[in-house]
Amino acid sequence: MSEESDLERTEEATPRRLEKAREEGQVVRSQELTSFTLLMAAAVGILMLGSALMEKLVKIMQSGMQLDRELAFRSELMINRFYEFAIEGLISIGPLLFLLLIVAFFAPMLLSGWLVSAKAVIPDFKRIDPIKGFVRIFSMRSLIELIKAILKTILIGGVAALVIWHNKDSVMALLTVSIDLGISRTGDFLAMSFLLIISAMIIIVAVDVPFQIWEHAKQLRMTQEEVRKEYKESEGDPYVKARIRNLQREAARRRMMSEIPKADVIVTNPTHYAVALRYQSNMRAPKVVAKGVHLLAARIREIATEHRIPILEAPPLARALYHHTELESEIPEKLYTAVAEVLAYVFQLRRYNEYGGAEPRPPVDVPVPDELDQAKLAV
Repeated sequence: MSEESDLERTEEATPRRLEKAREEGQVVRSQELTSFTLLMAAAVGILMLGSALMEKLVKIMQSGMQLDRELAFRSELMINRFYEFAIEGLISIGPLLFLLLIVAFFAPMLLSGWLVSAKAVIPDFKRIDPIKGFVRIFSMRSLIELIKAILKTILIGGVAALVIWHNKDSVMALLTVSIDLGISRTGDFLAMSFLLIISAMIIIVAVDVPFQIWEHAKQLRMTQEEVRKEYKESEGDPYVKARIRNLQREAARRRMMSEIPKADVIVTNPTHYAVALRYQSNMRAPKVVAKGVHLLAARIREIATEHRIPILEAPPLARALYHHTELESEIPEKLYTAVAEVLAYVFQLRRYNEYGGAEPRPPVDVPVPDELDQAKLAV
């Protein structure tokens, strides 16, 4: 089966795809931005430290050119002297080197931030495949890089020529000044020229950075099939999830049915709704332990009949309890009066069944607030 072409990759990379690419070290990088930042730091460093650096280097050169008869006949002293000059030279350019080291460390993070990826340093022998390497040489990306290199050479070379031509009189004037002044002016001229030439690279950076961002996004594009596959892997197969939800509902229904024998009363519609209530002395308010409509309501009534749980027909209260109370939750305060009237009847009925006496009458027209009565709200 052939690999999918870029034309089929029409979908933007998902967050998971971007995260995976980042873990593999595949992030947006602009070599032009890194080079520009490093060279600009070098230009600024030379401009700020150039005079002091030049003076130190001149002193080292003057000391090195002094003829010492003892050094001429003792090579070990000459080596030590050379070692001292090398140390002094390194100390002189140390601040500039330290600045460049810091910039070189942080410059690649300008686009994608800090990244530590072990996968990026793992050897990949596909990268040294000569066939793929030959293909990469003649790829569109290589052509773009070649064009970019040519344009960069023309731009930087042109700016350098303009800077030199503009300052040709100043350069020629260096021949008429003293050596010390000439060295100082030469250093300033080179630093300023270097800064101007490097500043021209900002045009290249302004073009390269958006291109690299676009190229990175293009490489990470996905096909619709890959997006669907990733969704299944991350969110789960819809059919499996639906099956799990059905199993969860079934388990919850079985738990609910097991609570019906513990209920004190079943309030019904009488056929459409059924709500099982339970109240104990340690409860703050009665709780709904089961509820259902249609077939589930009929099953609740059947279980209640099997366990001799009182069933009371109170349509407005049954509807209000079903729509405004969750399972294992206390009833709303606005239904306290209505439920208290029902429970009072249940406790009287329970006493009648145990001790006899006058049979209690079931409550009629149990009061339910209008804002909780679904029939009135529908009107």
